[in-house]
Amino acid sequence: MKKIFLSAAAVMLLFSCQNDTIQSDTETNSVLKRGCASSDVLEAQMKADPKLALTMNNIENFTNKAMKSGRLVNGKVQIPVVVNVLYRTASENISLAQIQSQIDVLNRDFNAQNTDFSSVPELFSSVKANVGISFVLQNVVRRATTVQSWTTNDAMKKSATGIAPTSATTVLNMWACNLGGGILGYAQFPGGASSTDGVVIDNNAFGTTGSVAAPFNLGRTATHEVGHWMNLRHIWGDANCGSDLVSDTPTHNEPNYGVPAYPSQSLCSGNPVEMTMNYMDYTDDRGMYMFSNGQKSRMAALFVSGGARASFGR
Repeated sequence: MKKIFLSAAAVMLLFSCQNDTIQSDTETNSVLKRGCASSDVLEAQMKADPKLALTMNNIENFTNKAMKSGRLVNGKVQIPVVVNVLYRTASENISLAQIQSQIDVLNRDFNAQNTDFSSVPELFSSVKANVGISFVLQNVVRRATTVQSWTTNDAMKKSATGIAPTSATTVLNMWACNLGGGILGYAQFPGGASSTDGVVIDNNAFGTTGSVAAPFNLGRTATHEVGHWMNLRHIWGDANCGSDLVSDTPTHNEPNYGVPAYPSQSLCSGNPVEMTMNYMDYTDDRGMYMFSNGQKSRMAALFVSGGARASFGR
């Protein structure tokens, strides 16, 4: 059983991971590696605002109490989405069809309607989850810019340099832009400032058509990042044999890349078979296709009365 209660200091330690970026095949023997900067952004935010660690700890305590008491939403949460497109070139000004394809992926992945859901191995069939959260595209906001590439400093979320979020306490804001440094995306965890809340996705990994490029062409970068936005951690806990604070996911010794052959054996205590097909690992888009029931419960706890995202309602 994984430990699930954290002190403020432990929260800081949990997210003290190195920046993950797309790397070349000379480094990894694969063409591209998934890069998610959510944990790094959270670490930087907590360094800038020491009170955030306490806020995160309070959210964690509330989450665990809600899960133990059964005070969870019943799968009827609907999330309005505003997509903010920042572009310098025509290809970066992604089409409405490309944007809608991403919303469609989120709806399939969070409702167990993805065609590869049936590929979940028998070992994990008892814990594979239909999260039951849906997404509706509310608006698309576009702005031309001279910025060649964006970083994780949230400049794309500011009106002076990018597009400020729309009603962040009731709307999921997504920014599609050209992210530099090999990063595919990043999200803000619950508890952060509303002025920067939301998910940022590289325009070449947004949706399933248009400018997307394999192996990140199935919209799973957004599924992964929205998972963070809904309080999910990386499945390896951002540490060797770390904890993702979920009891029904096996302990991973490190992230997995590409599309690992099943079964992939963990080097951690007990050598469990890793859930490499979980959306919160680092595999290629075609290699990830499930959430677990424990992850579903963590997400559901956000939307109950008193939860960190209760303002989104049902």
